[in-house]
Amino acid sequence: MDSEKKQYQELTQRMMPKRPILRNVLWAFFVGGIISEVGQCVQWFFMHQAHLSAKAAGAPTSVVMIGVGALLTGLGWYDRVVKRGGMGGSLPITGFANAMVAPAMEYKTEGLVMGIGARLFTVAGPVLVYGMAAAFVVSGIRYLITGVA
Repeated sequence: MDSEKKQYQELTQRMMPKRPILRNVLWAFFVGGIISEVGQCVQWFFMHQAHLSAKAAGAPTSVVMIGVGALLTGLGWYDRVVKRGGMGGSLPITGFANAMVAPAMEYKTEGLVMGIGARLFTVAGPVLVYGMAAAFVVSGIRYLITGVA
C-alpha cells in the first residue's frame, strides 16, 4: 500500500509542470514597482498641488490608491493584475482594496445590505481587528518601557 502511494506521488511530481520561479519573481517585482510608482506620483501631486508635507500627503494618497484598487476590482481588471503580478499586485494597499471588494462583488445579487454590505469586510475584517489589537499591545509595551503614550 505504501509503495503505491509513493509511486503515485513520484508520478504526480514528474507530471506537474515546473513553476517559472524567476519569471514570477520578476513579474511581481515589476507589478509591485509600477503600483508603488503610481502611489508615489499621487503623493507628489498632493505635495506640490495641495502644498501638503510628505507626512500629511500620506493619508490622501492611501485613500486614492484604495479607491483605484476598488474601482479596478469592480471593473474586473485588478484580477488580471494579480494573476500576472502575484504578490506584487496583492501586497500594496491596492491589494487590500481588492481583498475587500472582491468578496462583496461575488454577492451583489443578494442586495446592498445582505450581499455587498455583509461581505465587504469578510477578508479585511480580521486584518483590521488583529491589526488594531497588535497596535494596542505594542503601544502598551512602549508606554511601559518609555512612559510616553
